[in-house]
Amino acid sequence: MVTRAGRLVRAAVLPLVLIGLTALAGVALGRVYAGGLLAWLVVGAAAGSVLVSVAARRLPSWLVAPVSIAAMAGWTLWSLRLAATRAEVPGGLLEVTADAARNGIPRLLTAMIPVEPTPDTVLVPVVAAWLAGLAGAEVAVRTGRVLLGYLPAAGLYAAALYVVGPNAAPAVGATVAFVAVAALGLAAPTGTATGGGDPTADLAPRVRAAVRLRLAASAALGVALVVGLVALLGPVVAKQVDGRPVDPRRYVEPPQVQTLDENPLIRISGWALHPEQKLLDVSTERLSAEAADPAAQTARGVRIRLAVLSDYDGVTWRVGATYRNAGRILPAATAPRDSTVQTVRQQISVAELSGRLLPAVATPQEVSGARVAYDPASGTLIRPEGLTPGLRYTVTSAEEHPDSNLLATANVPAGDEVARVLRVADGVPDPMRRLAAQLAEENGAPFARASAIEQFLAEHYRVVADAPSGHAYPNLGFFLFGPRNGGGQEGTSEQFAAAFAVLGRLSGLPTRVVVGFRSSGQGPVLAGDAYAWPEVLFDGLGWVSFDPLPRPDNEPRPVEEDFRPTPEDPPPSEAPAPTAEPSASPEPVAAADAPPGRDGVPTPVLVAGGSGGLLLVVGALLLTLMAMRRSLTRSRLGRGDPGQRIAGAWREVTDALRLAGRPVGDDLAATEVAGHARQALADARADGPGDGDTVDGPAVDELATLLNQVGFAPGATTPEQAARAAEVASAYVDTLRSARPWWGRLLWSIHPSPLRRARQSPR
Repeated sequence: MVTRAGRLVRAAVLPLVLIGLTALAGVALGRVYAGGLLAWLVVGAAAGSVLVSVAARRLPSWLVAPVSIAAMAGWTLWSLRLAATRAEVPGGLLEVTADAARNGIPRLLTAMIPVEPTPDTVLVPVVAAWLAGLAGAEVAVRTGRVLLGYLPAAGLYAAALYVVGPNAAPAVGATVAFVAVAALGLAAPTGTATGGGDPTADLAPRVRAAVRLRLAASAALGVALVVGLVALLGPVVAKQVDGRPVDPRRYVEPPQVQTLDENPLIRISGWALHPEQKLLDVSTERLSAEAADPAAQTARGVRIRLAVLSDYDGVTWRVGATYRNAGRILPAATAPRDSTVQTVRQQISVAELSGRLLPAVATPQEVSGARVAYDPASGTLIRPEGLTPGLRYTVTSAEEHPDSNLLATANVPAGDEVARVLRVADGVPDPMRRLAAQLAEENGAPFARASAIEQFLAEHYRVVADAPSGHAYPNLGFFLFGPRNGGGQEGTSEQFAAAFAVLGRLSGLPTRVVVGFRSSGQGPVLAGDAYAWPEVLFDGLGWVSFDPLPRPDNEPRPVEEDFRPTPEDPPPSEAPAPTAEPSASPEPVAAADAPPGRDGVPTPVLVAGGSGGLLLVVGALLLTLMAMRRSLTRSRLGRGDPGQRIAGAWREVTDALRLAGRPVGDDLAATEVAGHARQALADARADGPGDGDTVDGPAVDELATLLNQVGFAPGATTPEQAARAAEVASAYVDTLRSARPWWGRLLWSIHPSPLRRARQSPR
């Protein structure tokens, strides 16, 4: 006879098995988390969900779910509070919970490995574990269907393996434990049998024999089916053992920078024009012996890095980084073997700096006070929500200092790994190539080449605050070789850094451009402290910064003294004069009125050719203007959202009024412009041929109504309304144009006025 203790032990086996299966999913997922907090929270959710179902097994089944969900809410809130406290996430519990509910899944799939247990990265696993435990307990414990009750835990375990993907070692131990625990649950008696005897003992002999035969046949068929599945699926599964799992993160778009941050290099000139603008407040602490000497710390100063630009297409330097959501602790970067590392801790308060890029000393290791995303390749940070005045955060960085004694003999890497920072876009001006070749000609070592470029820029060019922004090939060509009295050979740090990087790549040096701020380490950082500098990658030393800016009070030498870009085929006037008298008399020169020789060109041919060429140029210009006008109309009426297309249709009408000699002022309301358009059309019909289609007054008024809707209710317009606006505008323009004389209609199609106005921002 089974004792009561034995029955209790037998009844506890299945709940413990369900708790173990669900908890193992947390163990598998916890391999990509920092610390063990996530695994313990999942274990608690698994135990809580199963124990609530066991305790409420005498209640009606429809009442168990609400009770369990209430308990889940309590455990989830406690888990979020614990995670927020440990991660120092600011905000109240309700605010943190709402943010985690909105962003839990995308942040989990875009978080950097290892994932820090924060409210948004623990919410989904905890809730999923509780629901899996609840479903499994209700099916297995209440109904006795053990194998079916395993499905929620098995699905949760498979989901955990999928989320981890290739970002951790294979979960061999956890998987073996999962199978062993599941087998234990199947082997243990469930206590549902009555007395443990033969269930067919009370049946008639003939019926009992039939039942036993049917059970034996079913068991044999089941065994055959299992053996067949193992034979078929075994080789397929075995082939996947060494396969690399799919990373689900590749299907989720990581946080992106704004357009403003994609090329922060162009902001240098704007900051230079307003040098007193306060961007940041900084307090720096160097965690070394030097920290005991505040004077030495201030004298040394710090470089606060904002962005690293590695991609250049001949027009624009771009960030090109891939940011992943990260917690306080960032992935540790391996310092170059021949560099020393100093720990720097900064407390930074944002004043008027905008965008998403988060300033920090290179290379950040820990950030608190702000939710960040991180790009390990460049070591830069962004705040996905954007910077706001008053934002305060603390960042601890590992500042690397290469051994300067090794630079002279250091080499630079090559190959596919650094192809990105060696790429030179097509279209490099020839003078720039010749300058790079001249500087590299007598400097074979990489560091000597970089130093020669740095010295050449520092000695021949001037820094001015009001230089226009631009670092495309034409801008750099003018900066390097333009006339000194015409604005050339001077610029901001934007042109110095960009020119160094391009000349370096032309010389075989892997380079990039960094945008950041100079700071004493204490106090405000102003817009005038912003500047750009180039960096070169050396083997064993990492990225080494250079400063091509001229030294204070250094009068630059003209570029022409040390470099004159000689053309490959000099004109005859520049050919060197002969050093000796000719041995024979030169051939006599033909008189001016002599007939042309065999090699001459008759004057009529020259006149006809010149006239034909001029006509071709004029015709090409007219056709180009006509094509540009048509492209502008198609762009206005067919591209963008409905609001943009309606605004484009309205600009087509106002441009038509200007071409018809009836311009409207920008201060008029849309309804007033519509009345002006009706009157202009009436006057044109009275004066011209007017054989085109007609557009009545209400049609133009309808377009004005749609424009007002765009202005006062943005986003409320529909594609059908945009199509109607394009129809009204096209009909109005065609009617107004048809009322013009033939020469006016021709001029209408090629007039450049709409193209000039299109460059201005629409009202």
